[in-house]
Amino acid sequence: MTAIGAVDLQGAGGNWATVGQRSRGGRRGKVGCELEEKERFWSELDEVMESIPMGERVVIGADFNGHVGEGNTGDEEVMGKFGVKERNLEGQMVVDFAKRMDMAVVNTYFQKREEHRVTYKSGGRRTQVDYILCRRGNLKEISDCKVVVGESVARQHRMVVCRMTLMVCKKKRSKIEIEKKTKWWKLKKEECCEEFRQKLRQALGGQVVLTDDWETTAEVIRETGRIVLGVSPGRREEDKETWWWNEEVQDSIQRKRLAKKKWDIDRTEENRQEYKELQRRVKREVSKAKQKAYDELYTRLDTREGEKDLYRLAR
Repeated sequence: MTAIGAVDLQGAGGNWATVGQRSRGGRRGKVGCELEEKERFWSELDEVMESIPMGERVVIGADFNGHVGEGNTGDEEVMGKFGVKERNLEGQMVVDFAKRMDMAVVNTYFQKREEHRVTYKSGGRRTQVDYILCRRGNLKEISDCKVVVGESVARQHRMVVCRMTLMVCKKKRSKIEIEKKTKWWKLKKEECCEEFRQKLRQALGGQVVLTDDWETTAEVIRETGRIVLGVSPGRREEDKETWWWNEEVQDSIQRKRLAKKKWDIDRTEENRQEYKELQRRVKREVSKAKQKAYDELYTRLDTREGEKDLYRLAR
C-alpha cells in the first residue's frame, strides 16, 4: 500500500499517528493478488491500528486499489454517498476495515464534481482507488477533501488532499496554593505598630507581665496580628513578582480596573481617556514602588535582615 495522501493541518492539538505502508514487492493490495495475500495485508494493518492508543488521531492516505462505490446504503456510519462507480471486492475490504476500526472514508463525504473525485486516470479509465481514512470521532474536524487536478504523486495517480482544522486548547495558568500569612511587615509603619500594641494589651486584659502559658499568649498575638494587620491571599499566580507592591500600587490598579469596566460598558472618548490616564499612572506607581523597594533593600544588605531578603529574592 502506497501512502499518497497530503494532509493540511491548521492549528495544533492532540497526538497524531499517520499510518502508511508500502507493499512488499509492490504487489500487496493489487487487484491481481491472491485473496490470501490481501487478507494477510488487512490483518497486518489491523495490528498496526490496534497498537495505536485510542486517544491519538490517525490519518491513513493510501492507494487501496478498490472501489468503495457510489452511495452508502447500509454503510452510513463509515462513508458518505460521493464515491465513484460500483463497489468491488477490494472496495468492500476497505469498508469492512473502516467498520472494524471505527474509521471513516473521508473522500466520500464531500460532494464534488467527478473531476475532483477521480484519483486514477489511465487511457480511458477513470476511477477512485486512493482514499484518506480517519477515526470517525475526528471526522468533524475535516472541512474539505478533494483531488488536486493536474497534480500527481505517482504515474496515473492524482493527489488527494484533506483539510483538517484542530481546536487549540489554551493551557490554564497553573496556580500555587500557599498558606495565608499575617502581614507582619506592616509593623514597620509606626501607626500600625502603635495600633497593634494597643489591641494586644486589650486582648491580654491589660496585663504587663505575660502568663506562663506561652501557647495561649502566642495565639493571642497571632490573632491580634491577623485582625490589625490583615493576611495575604491564600492563592497567587505562579511566578508573580509582587514583593515590592505597596498600597499605592494596589489602589492604582484597582482604579484602573474599574475604569476599564466603565469603558467596556460605555465606550465614550471621555471614558477612554480616563482609562488611558490610569494606565499611565499605574506604570508610574509601579516604577516608583520598585525603585523604593530596591533602595531599601540596598541599604539593608549589610544587615542580617537584608541577607534574608536577598535569599528570598534568589528563591
